[in-house]
Amino acid sequence: MPNDLILDEAELGKIDRFTRRPVTADEVYAFPLVLCDNAPDRDGERFSVRALERLAELFVGKTGIFDHDPKGENQTARIYECEVRSDETEHTACGEPYTYLYAKAYMMRTERSRDLITEIEGGIKKEVSVSCSIGKRICSICGSDREEHPCGHVKGRRYEGKLCCDILDEPGDAYEWSFVAVPAQPGAGVVKHYGSAPTPETEAEALKKSLAEERALNDRACDLLRREIIALSFITRPIMAVEAVKALTDRMSFDELAALRGKLLEMTRTVPDELPDEQQLFHTAQSSPDPDPSYKI
Repeated sequence: MPNDLILDEAELGKIDRFTRRPVTADEVYAFPLVLCDNAPDRDGERFSVRALERLAELFVGKTGIFDHDPKGENQTARIYECEVRSDETEHTACGEPYTYLYAKAYMMRTERSRDLITEIEGGIKKEVSVSCSIGKRICSICGSDREEHPCGHVKGRRYEGKLCCDILDEPGDAYEWSFVAVPAQPGAGVVKHYGSAPTPETEAEALKKSLAEERALNDRACDLLRREIIALSFITRPIMAVEAVKALTDRMSFDELAALRGKLLEMTRTVPDELPDEQQLFHTAQSSPDPDPSYKI
């Protein structure tokens, strides 16, 4: 992004809100940057437009550092203005107009900042990421809050042509923004962090925990589908043996189980109202809360 900021009296007045005395155009260096956007990133997450609007308020006055290392000596710049912008000619993978958080930052021209200014102008220091707290992660497929009502939809997969991702909503606070080498969002060059500013070790632990939770949710959803499939197998014609159904479904993925469940539901619609005594026994067993006591979650 070219540095097209003109440090006129109006622009300097905005910066003066954060300085102890009025500054001149020769004393400061200002530059624009994109903090984050509504496009799905490499983690399968994106900000909602509502979250971007809230972050536009929260990031004003926040400091810029390096690699999310919260040391005072790493402070190098500060955001003095922030707003949400949209490009109606460009759309995200989710089909929404590309919307991003546009900010203006400034730093003092000193011997220490001279090399950094040169690197920014030369396009070397370019990628940035943000550190903020997020209140909700919403499934883009079913709208469920992943924390309150976990669902079985998997980030990165498509369901009836719609990309599944987590929509980050209700930000609680903005901590800082950083120059980084490898951002998560290709478009905006953004990495998101939740809670306090993390270290590489805590980031790795958080990722492991997130993956474990995703696997647990998927296993839980698959087990529930297997239970329902076994129940449905009692009222299909011909009736399927429980052990055969278990062997069939043990290695099925969530999507395969969901497809089998749908087929069984179609088959049960053809079962006559009056069943022979032997089949009626199985039909009654289907309504039991646990048709096969040996099969537990």
